Amino acid sequence: MSISFIDEAPQIIKDYLFYMQTVKGKSKKTVDEYYIDLRTFFRFIKLQRGLVPNDSEFENISISDVDLELVKTVTLNDAYEFMNYIQRERKNQNVTRARKCSSLKGYFNYLATKKCVLDSNPVEQLEVPKKKKSLPKYLTLEQSLELLNAVDGDYKERDYCILTLFLNCGLRVSEMASLNYTDIHQDDTMRVVGKGNKERIIYLNSACVSAIENYMRVRPVDGVKDKYALFISRNHRRMSVKTIQAMVYKYLEKIGLNAQGYSCHKLRHTAATLMYQYGGVDIRVLKDVLGHENLGTTEIYTHLSSEQMKNAAEKNPLSKVKQKSNKKSDEKQ
Repeated sequence: MSISFIDEAPQIIKDYLFYMQTVKGKSKKTVDEYYIDLRTFFRFIKLQRGLVPNDSEFENISISDVDLELVKTVTLNDAYEFMNYIQRERKNQNVTRARKCSSLKGYFNYLATKKCVLDSNPVEQLEVPKKKKSLPKYLTLEQSLELLNAVDGDYKERDYCILTLFLNCGLRVSEMASLNYTDIHQDDTMRVVGKGNKERIIYLNSACVSAIENYMRVRPVDGVKDKYALFISRNHRRMSVKTIQAMVYKYLEKIGLNAQGYSCHKLRHTAATLMYQYGGVDIRVLKDVLGHENLGTTEIYTHLSSEQMKNAAEKNPLSKVKQKSNKKSDEKQ
């Protein structure tokens, strides 16, 4: 079910969402998530304040009447009680609670520093729950080659090109779907529009250039609905995110990886890991290639493979030293 904050949100929240969308350039999906988080919070506040019956269905509580007077009553303690509520009652995991926490901090900071209707941000000291750091799942070099070699069929040039760009450039699936052929430049660079409509330039290696050239020779022209779209579906439309995902799943299944949690985003992880582990790419360069806003996001790719850790242990100068046996002690036993 789609969310429309324009129709549902009270003005005190709507102003913030418009600001995030138009001034900060956040995507519609991100703004919708902000709205859902704030709606959950103010539903909780109304329930806590006794502004609705205690037996009210939480999901049916309207926040259309939330105004500045109610907002001004919010305290840091309210925020912590809310965090406790979404953990215990709604079973939100750390990642979800961290996002809701950030949504609250951003909203009240806007009211205090941009709109200037609050003397201070009441949730400024709210601590963001620590996210569980898990290693990104990725294909090995051998699996990556196997995936590329699995491509066949009527659209093999297109599919091979998409997989090549995923594995070499680390694109997000949304970025892949939005590519136009005019984004490919003669100097072997490619313009990519990422999150928040932020543009970056990616340099194409010879594998990418070759894959693009082979695909462009067979790319449909007649009857194409979106004439600028780089990747065209069998219906002569721009390939959607879902269509690209389905294509990737097909080949992952072909090489036996469909049931192991792999996806388009895992191919992005693969590109980053291969560049870091095999190419020795500097983490700051990798940040720009992937289009990350913060270096901390990129640092997850600095993990070491089990093989690297094994090699490191073997290279320790003490790795071959063994305890000398005590012959006298052995004889007594």
